[in-house]
Amino acid sequence: MKTFADVHIGDTLGPVHQFVSKDQCRKYANSAGLPAARFTDDEGARKEGLPGIILPGNMSLGLLSKLVTDWIGYDGGARMIRLSTTYRVPVQPDHTLTFQGFITHTTEAERRAEIDVWIENEEAERLVTGTATVQFDK
Repeated sequence: MKTFADVHIGDTLGPVHQFVSKDQCRKYANSAGLPAARFTDDEGARKEGLPGIILPGNMSLGLLSKLVTDWIGYDGGARMIRLSTTYRVPVQPDHTLTFQGFITHTTEAERRAEIDVWIENEEAERLVTGTATVQFDK
């Protein structure tokens, strides 16, 4: 069980390495009602000026959320109350992505932790960056 007392500025989340396939991207896009070619078809994505299929933003957001919620644990002692993201570079499937974060700020009175999170590609280029807030029970 992770408690607020366990959390210190500079603590890290990850790195977690995960291969995301084009098939996973297509399945996510279709199940989420996002059948746009940019998420399902390389040729269609190229017609939009993209290098090929890209992950839907909500899929990237979900994968970053998993980094934070796995770090929190599932015992109910804390919860993620906010996650904001900036999409800097399209996230392409059929690559191994790295998910990381670190604690940047804690507020003892509110029992909250602020966490910078990001997704990198194999070249350590940050594709998506964000900030999560975790609320710990009192």
